[in-house]
Amino acid sequence: MMELWAALPRPWAATAFGLFGLLVGSFLNVLIYRLPRNLSPWSGRSKCPHCDRTVRWYENVPLVSWLALRGRCAGCTGRIAWRYPLVELLTGGLAAVCVLRFGPTGAAPGYFVFLAALLAIAWIDWEFMIIPDELSLGLTVIGVALAATVLPLGFWRGLLGAAAGAGIIWGVAWGYKRTRGVEGMGFGDVKLAAMIGAFLGPLGVALTIFVAAFLGSLWGAVLLARGGTARTMVAFGTFLAAGAVLCLFFGDAARLWYAGLLHP
Repeated sequence: MMELWAALPRPWAATAFGLFGLLVGSFLNVLIYRLPRNLSPWSGRSKCPHCDRTVRWYENVPLVSWLALRGRCAGCTGRIAWRYPLVELLTGGLAAVCVLRFGPTGAAPGYFVFLAALLAIAWIDWEFMIIPDELSLGLTVIGVALAATVLPLGFWRGLLGAAAGAGIIWGVAWGYKRTRGVEGMGFGDVKLAAMIGAFLGPLGVALTIFVAAFLGSLWGAVLLARGGTARTMVAFGTFLAAGAVLCLFFGDAARLWYAGLLHP
């Protein structure tokens, strides 16, 4: 199977994997809706949140059904949130980009698992200010396993990355509480950083945290301009996820650029 996958021309592999990503995006929508509400993502068919009508299989085809139904439930005509096609489209795009970036290798689906989880976590944290352990802790274990098999990190760098990510964020949270007397970050961010480190390694997660802090500071400035205060809550997990995506695709270029500054 891997030989057939590796033999595919990169554009064909990216197209096929992108279509598969649309299906994964449909499942991510289930996770995004159910996990924050403590509902099982594995049992029970999808239902309309307005009328509780069970969604038929042909009304649940990624992108196509939403467009055919014009964004409304076939039963009560209640609006179907734009999140559903957007998450599907983003997931399909991430799948295709993984193949274009890493080729039809084992690394492409490995990193796609990482990116799909980040997308679900980013959305949930932005909307509910929580990071489900099922995703962060579960993907930490999977990340270390993938690092030992299909990712270029190797087992020990994946394990060290998980420890480094958790340690850095825990240290920042401890220092913030010690100096300010209030919680600055939750343990959800610590677990998410461990997950990111398992996939990106110690240097990758350190760069991710730096980028996330920068992005979070920009958003904090926006909140202050809108009348927020220094204690206004920020979904830092969303910025960690964004930073991880940037570092996955552009981290090597950033490190080379920085090394060039140090050694022109």
